[in-house]
Amino acid sequence: MTAPTTTAPRPLPVSLRRFFRTPKGLLILLLPILAFTAAFGSGFALVAPVVLGGILGAAIVDAPILRYREGEWLVPDGAILTGLIVAMVLSPHEPWYIAAITAAVGVLSKYLIRAGKANVFNPAAFALVATFYLFNTGQSWWGALPEVTPIAIVLLFAIGIFITDRVNKVPLVLSFLGTHYLLFTITAFVGNPAKVVDLYRAPDLHMALFFAFFMVTDPPTSPPKERDQLVYGVITAVVSYAVFELIGAAYFMLAGLLVANVWEAWRRTARRK
Repeated sequence: MTAPTTTAPRPLPVSLRRFFRTPKGLLILLLPILAFTAAFGSGFALVAPVVLGGILGAAIVDAPILRYREGEWLVPDGAILTGLIVAMVLSPHEPWYIAAITAAVGVLSKYLIRAGKANVFNPAAFALVATFYLFNTGQSWWGALPEVTPIAIVLLFAIGIFITDRVNKVPLVLSFLGTHYLLFTITAFVGNPAKVVDLYRAPDLHMALFFAFFMVTDPPTSPPKERDQLVYGVITAVVSYAVFELIGAAYFMLAGLLVANVWEAWRRTARRK
């Protein structure tokens, strides 16, 4: 009688190499480089509690949920990314527990607000808007390097373009940034340019780039096809512009992304019917 064949587990170094070739693995590898560089401008002692709070808050919530769903303990890599992005957007002057709660809200939103098998909202964007109203949180986007030397924007561009290319979201980024700056440029010509001039320089310029490269391109909540990416980017930019003009809220870009998330969830649901 032939003994059943078993597949030997892959060596850990091979598994790690394969993981760090994925978009999620690359982000976990590259975003800390941005955070570390940005800390030179904001101060390591100031940003460390926010970063640790965001990552731990997300991981502690996600780890037992993954254990229940998958039947084994797994590294909550998606939660780590959510916590890190939340921390890099929040003001470093926020208490560590605010970062932890915000990141935890983002993780929970993945499981509670779903369309079919996929989460509807970008977890970090949803959490940042939700806790803005809960705790009146500040958002400085320090992780986008606005307080470091201006040359540091080259690093933001390099990492952002690399990630955007790897996740095949170049049309989406170009669509969002093109529409975003077109609308505000028109506003500068036909209205009061002083109202929008800050959007073209630090920290708002860095904020738009970080948002486009690392949040708008979120694979689970953004469309894979180029045509849909163009529409998604325009929706994000147009709604962002409307929120800025009508409300002036600090989270105007995040609000645009959440509306685009709803459109994408509707599109996917309608396609399945």
